[in-house]
Amino acid sequence: MQKYTIEQIGIDEYDKCNNIWDMKKCPFTEDFKKQILKSERLVFIYKINDKFIGEGDLVINNSDSDYFIPHKRIYVSRIIVKKEFRNQGIASTILDFLTEKSKELGYSQMALGVDIDNYTAIHLYRKKGFNNIIAECEDEYGKFYKLLKIINKEDKNEISNTIR
Repeated sequence: MQKYTIEQIGIDEYDKCNNIWDMKKCPFTEDFKKQILKSERLVFIYKINDKFIGEGDLVINNSDSDYFIPHKRIYVSRIIVKKEFRNQGIASTILDFLTEKSKELGYSQMALGVDIDNYTAIHLYRKKGFNNIIAECEDEYGKFYKLLKIINKEDKNEISNTIR
């Protein structure tokens, strides 16, 4: 794997994420920007030679209690890797980084959402410890799981369902 860095960026550099995903097509881009401005979304960029290759976001304020519990559960809002760099372990590296960052921030749990038919992502999340189903849901985009990872062993007793 090439030499990389993972760095937090602010709103001033956020538009460069368009190099990774189409920000104009995403219906949530403006919401993401507002969260960044309110310091509720932390954006981390995986770079190779200063080029934006992947992104991982942590949300530290969300009204959905499945995803966020103040000072306890943090929400992994997105992990995305530029198409031509996928299947090289980059998403795994980003997820490991986000787990360590969550611990540093004092959280003991991490939650995320994943489409039920996104088998590649589910495989990665299971491998990284997101083995607990908080809920199976459906919205206008389709069916998805809300998954939980316990990063503090004292919270292990809160596990309910596990992914099949």
